[in-house]
Formats: sequence, structure tokens, C-alpha cells
Amino acid sequence: MAGTNSERELLAEGPAIILVEPQLGENIGMVARAMANFGLSELRLVKPRDGWPSEKARSAASKADHVIDATRVFETLEEAIADLNFVYATTARERYGFKPVRSPVVAAETLRQKFVAGERTGILFGRERFGLSNEEVALADEIVTFPVNPAFASLNIAQAVLLMSYEWMKSGMEDLTVTAFQPVEQRPATKEEVQGLFEHIEEALDARGYFRPPAKKPKMVDNLRAVLSRRAFTAQEISVFRGVISSLDRFSRLKPRGSAGPVNQAGEDGGDDA
Repeated sequence: MAGTNSERELLAEGPAIILVEPQLGENIGMVARAMANFGLSELRLVKPRDGWPSEKARSAASKADHVIDATRVFETLEEAIADLNFVYATTARERYGFKPVRSPVVAAETLRQKFVAGERTGILFGRERFGLSNEEVALADEIVTFPVNPAFASLNIAQAVLLMSYEWMKSGMEDLTVTAFQPVEQRPATKEEVQGLFEHIEEALDARGYFRPPAKKPKMVDNLRAVLSRRAFTAQEISVFRGVISSLDRFSRLKPRGSAGPVNQAGEDGGDDA
């Protein structure tokens, strides 16, 4: 599958993701996939409506089998969080109470600190239709809520888990600007190579009568060079351009590269029609 590599290190750590009474196996599978994307692996289910295990969940997990295989099921939320030291409850609704409310960034940093300290943590996610009840939120230590459109704040479970999983991954990065891969290094073109490109293009265009009327040729050449020199080419890019121009020089539409070319009545190859 695109983006997966069994030869690289598989991250599997961090807080437990706890889904309270999830309904569809497909949603659970998409949650597992989101977790695996960002290094989380511990999934706990409280009374899944359609039971467990679920082939629909496994299929939707798109190879996140290590999450699906390790999933644990509980009858009550109290049982699901019994061994945890600290728990966040996710909600998009304003709750009246005494729970601190955190942003995903602050919540992820807090979870990372507690993880490093050896504490066991978890994040609660509610039902697809109405989320967590007030009683369930009360079992958590703090609330985490997402910065969403206030007039359209509802997220599906997989989206919510993905957002928190992404913040978890970011909280462990020393440099947030680092990317997983970099473009292949290419040598910058020399001025001699750029000048050669200019001359190659100009000669090819001149041979085809591009510069008309002749009195405007100097200005047209200046404009062409200005366009081609607006950015710094690499040596490989110069090579690509010159390969294209050489192909246009060598072959025509009537006699393309790889063809036998026109054949005259005597059965011999016709002459060059470029």
C-alpha cells in the first residue's frame, strides 16, 4: 500500500484511545488507521454496538493490523480507564463544570510529559451521534476541544482521533519544520550551461522562422532570455530542456522518433521533412 514500509521502524506508543459505544466497524477501522499513521497503537472499545472482532473494522484499517489485533473491549468506561493515571475527554460542546479545558496542542504536550514520566494516559471519544455524556466527561481529568467552525463543530470519530494523533506526533518532534524526505540534490547550472541553453533555443527558433519580423528579433530574444532566466536552473533541468529542443530539431510530426519515416514510390526512405 502507498506510504507503508515494513522495513522501517513502527512507532507504537503513547496514550490509549478509548471509543465509547462506537457503532460502525468501519469507523473503528478508520480510527485504527489514523492512530497507526501517527504512532499510536492502544485502542480500547467500550460496548461496541456491532460486537468485536469486526472484519469491517479490519478492512477499513488499511493494514493497521497491529492496532486491530491488540484492541481491547470493556463493558463499562470505568473499567476501560481503571489502570490509567490521567485521562482527557474530547468534546465540541461547552460543558458546565470544573474541568480545565485545553487545546489539542496543550493536551498533546501534557500527554507527552506524562508519557515521558512513565504515567499511563488515555483520550476519550464519544459516540458518532452525540459524543460523551456529562457523566462520562466527569470521569476524565481534563477536557480537550478542537478549534472548529462554531456553526459546524461536529467531527466524526476518525477525524477527531486523527487530529489528536497528529498533535501527539508533533509533540515528540524536536523540529516541527523537519520533513520525512527531501528532494534529490541537484547541482546548480553554471552560467555557461544557461548560455548554451539560450543559444540552443534561439538557433532552433530562428531556423523555423520564429523571429518575425526580423527587425523585432533583438527584442524577442531579450524577452525570451528574460523568461528563461527568471529562476536558477539546475544542471539536470538544463539537460531536460536541451533534450526537448534536440528532439524537435531532429524529428518532425510526419517523421517522429522511432518511425520508419515516409517511404517514396521506389520503396526507399523519403528525405527529411523537418
